[in-house]
Amino acid sequence: MRHLLDTQTLVREDAMRILDVAEDMADTQRREVKKLPTLRGKTVVNLFFEDSTRTRISFEAAAKRLSADVINFAAKGSSVSKGESLQDTAQTLQAMGADAVVIRHGASGAPRTLATSGWITAGVVNAGDGTHEHPTQALLDAYTIRKRRFGDDSRGRDLSGISVTIVGDILHSRVARSNVWLLHTLGAEVTLVAPPTLVPQDVSRWPVRVLFDLDEALADGPDALMMLRIQLERMNAAYFPTEREYSRRWGLDARRLATLPADSIVMHPGPMNRGLEISAEAADSPRSTVLEQVTNGVSVRMAALYLLLAGVERDEDPRASTQKESTR
Repeated sequence: MRHLLDTQTLVREDAMRILDVAEDMADTQRREVKKLPTLRGKTVVNLFFEDSTRTRISFEAAAKRLSADVINFAAKGSSVSKGESLQDTAQTLQAMGADAVVIRHGASGAPRTLATSGWITAGVVNAGDGTHEHPTQALLDAYTIRKRRFGDDSRGRDLSGISVTIVGDILHSRVARSNVWLLHTLGAEVTLVAPPTLVPQDVSRWPVRVLFDLDEALADGPDALMMLRIQLERMNAAYFPTEREYSRRWGLDARRLATLPADSIVMHPGPMNRGLEISAEAADSPRSTVLEQVTNGVSVRMAALYLLLAGVERDEDPRASTQKESTR
């Protein structure tokens, strides 16, 4: 795997390999010695042109647990804010010897440009680009669904027959787009629920069912219900009458939570707007996987970095390195 830019073009074999290696990484995090020497001597740059807390910290933790050196580069207050181009920034990172660049950018397609431009030889991981994609979020969501459904027997399993309903601001959500393509690749059945104004125009080409009534979607008893944040910062018009009206019609409250099957799970990529798209009862219930998603994100991003920087060089069990290290 040379780069991880999206899930629309991610083939099933590569997706399954990332999920299975993430299982191995998760195993290492339950040991006394959590750090692996696998990426010692490698340099991972977190290149964030948009604000982020959990995604940046998750990638930083993943890289450090693989013993990589990490450089955090934020656009605000840097040369980028003084007008430096993406090309100049990339060439600077190339000169610094970056082996992998994790990039978040407000422009859709920026990670692909970086990966294919010839400006840099490092592997590129898309940590979110505009309203396009956020592949590692979709991978950690799929990992979380698989883990909740199959437990310790999840290695090698896809999501065939599992139903996932994604609710909310589909229009502005790169998380929704990445999840749609990945879940479809893994065999899941995906339903989107949103106000008509928050459904993308090209959704007819997506492998999904689209509904506008949340109660109708919940009547089908989805295995996983993913609530999306309303991205007010990306909205330059009124997409729904009021926040109260949105919460009433498309929010997950205690009443709707009670209608879900006993084994259904509630997901949210975060950060959450409690009381808007999700109630405190739903967010904090035993069905909620919100904190599991954060934990699983580190394992999935460890897997992605491992496969980018070490998996190609040697096809070894990543868990073996920790065993060797712990005996020293």
